[in-house]
Amino acid sequence: MSTAEKLVRRVRGVLLVARARAWPLWQAVRQGAMSGVRSATGQGPTMPEFPRLPSGLKREQPLIPVDSAASRALVAVIAILTFLAALAGGAAHMVATASSEWRSAISNEMTVQIKPDPRRNIEDDIARAARIFRGAPGVAEVRIVPRAESDRLLEPWLGAGLQLAELPVPRLLVVTISRSSRPDVEALRQSLRREAPTASLDDHRLWVGRLSTMAKTLILAGVVVVLLITLAAGLAVAFATRGAMAGSHDSVEVLHLVGANDAFIAREFQGRFLKLGLEGGAIGGLSALVVTVVLGWISLSWSSGPGADQLKALFGAFEIGWTGYLIVISIAALVALIAGLVSRLTVQRHLRQMA
Repeated sequence: MSTAEKLVRRVRGVLLVARARAWPLWQAVRQGAMSGVRSATGQGPTMPEFPRLPSGLKREQPLIPVDSAASRALVAVIAILTFLAALAGGAAHMVATASSEWRSAISNEMTVQIKPDPRRNIEDDIARAARIFRGAPGVAEVRIVPRAESDRLLEPWLGAGLQLAELPVPRLLVVTISRSSRPDVEALRQSLRREAPTASLDDHRLWVGRLSTMAKTLILAGVVVVLLITLAAGLAVAFATRGAMAGSHDSVEVLHLVGANDAFIAREFQGRFLKLGLEGGAIGGLSALVVTVVLGWISLSWSSGPGADQLKALFGAFEIGWTGYLIVISIAALVALIAGLVSRLTVQRHLRQMA
């Protein structure tokens, strides 16, 4: 900025200060003159009137308007962004919890599938397979799944009420692995192949790997969405701060002339936008919690359907728990803090450009 421009700004600031100080005096003189006229004409008392500030001016008026259309719009934008970020964070936490339960349930079990063969007795093959696993080290329990339970597993795909007795439905054995030691899976496969050629052993390693990859991808996507939304909130606050600085340009210059430093002005803007961020974050976070509770209630009302157990096993019960609530509150607080910090940095940069 050139010396001439600085001089022009100084002169303009002095004129603004002089106008601000002369305005109450002018009002007092005007009120006194009007009072004298009323006294001379007999239309009013002759008591002197004390000088008063104009109705448009108030003591301790804030640097930034407390209630304006721009402030309400910014609160609405922050609330919407916080709502979306909280939903994304809650969904990521829900997927992480469900993934942990999947892996814990699958990695502690193995499944033996015995296919029907008209040349063999399937019940004898089931007994041989159960005997192999009951005597193997690292196996805690072996459960033979009844035929009726195996048929119920097909209901979500084939429907209820079907007679499956004539269909070659495979039989299942559920093998629970001991927590203290792991069995030799390859040795068990070889023994099973000799005793029951139609049986196959699945240790769920492939499924655990796929579920882990899918869960990590969804969690990473949720984190990225939260970061992008908080970035958008920061940009919205930055633009709103620049607009507020432009609207309060004369006031900022007057504050500089009367001795206010940049830190004081930056704190004024930071406090105002921090309050707006807290208000919008509280609205958005509370809305996200309400939506989560409503979805949980809807999922409970659908629990009577044939595929409800599969959906619950896959997505959980749409409950985020206390940890999820803490994540939502933390996201709302983070958005508010970003609003205050971005506002302060924007004001400081603008003031440096004015110097």
